[in-house]
Amino acid sequence: MQRVGFIHDMLDVKVLILFVTARADYPMSCQQIYEVSYQDECLSYFDVCTALPEMVKSGHLALAGEDTYRITEKGRQDGALTEDGIAYPVRRRAEAAVARFNRQVRRSSFVKTQVIPQEGGDFSVVMALDDEKGNLMTLELLAPDRRQALALSRRFEKKAEEVYNLTLTELLDDEEDEEFTN
Repeated sequence: MQRVGFIHDMLDVKVLILFVTARADYPMSCQQIYEVSYQDECLSYFDVCTALPEMVKSGHLALAGEDTYRITEKGRQDGALTEDGIAYPVRRRAEAAVARFNRQVRRSSFVKTQVIPQEGGDFSVVMALDDEKGNLMTLELLAPDRRQALALSRRFEKKAEEVYNLTLTELLDDEEDEEFTN
């Protein structure tokens, strides 16, 4: 039976990996490379797991951490020569997936949470929102148990900008009221 799709052999897998890692602004784990590259149903996780060590050995990728990879200059050059061979629909979906990955990693570098056990069984949840220039807001709340502390932490990670904007709106709206009464 003939395989349908872009991925037909290991070379196609490697070309796609070079394509996505060249566009990633941050090192990627094997799982992240697979998730971003999975734009063709013929790609398997095992193909990616097999290709990555081979690409490190060939000098196209380098280990950036224990299980994270980044593209090398050799990989960029060879990838630029071969990326025209990627089917257009696969290429477009892969570009969109890499853009989502870049946004997600960038955002997570600006939103930080920490759950700290306190004496008596309570937990402090320290939540911070930064931007390129520095810290915008740090908020510390006390939670009665670990479950609630983790829930606060997770929700802040999802809604940090909304919490910041609501806080500013509430505080600045009162300031405008005071200006009109004085």
